[in-house]
Amino acid sequence: MGRESYGITPNFLILFADNNTYPMKLYYSLTIALIVLTLDLATKYWIESNLVYGQQIPVIPFFNLVLTYNTGAAFSFLNDAAGWQRWFLSGIALIASIVIIFLLRKHANDKLFCIALSFILGGALGNLWDRITLGHVVDFLDFYLSNYHWPAFNIADSAISIGAGLLIYDSFRSKNS
Repeated sequence: MGRESYGITPNFLILFADNNTYPMKLYYSLTIALIVLTLDLATKYWIESNLVYGQQIPVIPFFNLVLTYNTGAAFSFLNDAAGWQRWFLSGIALIASIVIIFLLRKHANDKLFCIALSFILGGALGNLWDRITLGHVVDFLDFYLSNYHWPAFNIADSAISIGAGLLIYDSFRSKNS
């Protein structure tokens, strides 16, 4: 009994279709996400291997490397919650990642949109990995002006911000064309 007998073709079979450019486009998007994820995890590993918690290494007058942990979300939102935020934020990241993969498949021909989503996916997976395996996110990029320090962040956060910026740019570009 073939799959046609039910009138349904499983979506994953599209990945094996010879006459479809979709698999290659998805491959490129997932490769970008994997590069972001790898850079994020590698830099976090290096920081944790070379710094102790709270240690700062001055790099240039307005930038330090510092090892800090964030159990909350962006800008330490929910950082002081009782621990439930670990699984709540992990669930949000997991759902967002699934939605992003769906959107990458659906909009495979929209290059800038897919690049933006790929950055967001890589960043979301990097922070998700930290939350699940460590119970917190490793942050280490510390920008400051005088005594004011921007909340420390990491490569994953940067990728998510870049992806969001590209999505905003793409939405304006799409409206003007």
